[in-house]
Amino acid sequence: MEARELLAVAEAVVDDAETLFLEGFGAAPSQMKSPSDFATDVDFAIESHIRSMLGVMTGIPVIGEESGGATSGTRWVIDPIDGTANFAARNPMCAILVSLVVDDTPVVGLTSMPLLGKRLTAFEGSPLLVNGQPQPPLREKSHLVAHVGFSSMATPRNAEFPSQLRRDLLSELTDSYLRPRITGSVGVDLAFTAQGIFGACVSFSPHIWDNSAGVMLVRAAGGVVTDTAGDQWKPGSGVVAGTEKAHEILLSTIEKVRMEHD
Repeated sequence: MEARELLAVAEAVVDDAETLFLEGFGAAPSQMKSPSDFATDVDFAIESHIRSMLGVMTGIPVIGEESGGATSGTRWVIDPIDGTANFAARNPMCAILVSLVVDDTPVVGLTSMPLLGKRLTAFEGSPLLVNGQPQPPLREKSHLVAHVGFSSMATPRNAEFPSQLRRDLLSELTDSYLRPRITGSVGVDLAFTAQGIFGACVSFSPHIWDNSAGVMLVRAAGGVVTDTAGDQWKPGSGVVAGTEKAHEILLSTIEKVRMEHD
């Protein structure tokens, strides 16, 4: 199948996943993955549904946040609920993320935000699509309304970006025209950046399921995407994404804070 056809398959599968998402909104934690991270029964139900349906319909291996899977080669990548803590707290900033990665490059991306009534999609060579409608390329935001997405201050042990560095980065960004906004969801940050709601965003997560769908969407929208060092993004890296100017300012601010911590 071509990328366009594979996106159509993913959208059909996500239709049912959105029903599970809406019916389970507010579900309580059911499994602790670390002292500060958990999953709900809805995470597992959505991932199981998407995993089984994509496997049957396309024969392509799958990796998901909750149950693992293929770590290389062509693979579907699933985050059944990005922003699970938001989901459990009935905060609408949460999303279903699905992408298809070939040679470590996303070629299909889908971010569904059912509680916001938005589904963002793209396939290799397409523009950004919002609820199926092509969107114009990204434009720079006015200094008066430009925001930068910053998904979380929570830092796992031995994180590349520890809490103090993140706090200093937030402080530096507050002094720039890019007003920081903490959403609690990498997928929402990247989707908002692709739509031009945020001028830019940073993901400190190294997990492919957090980043790959949004990377595809921002690229399709004409944005700049790199890792946090300014190099080409690849799985296993964080993400800096946005318009050309906002990306440059965000990346240079990250570099400045890093140097001050060395």
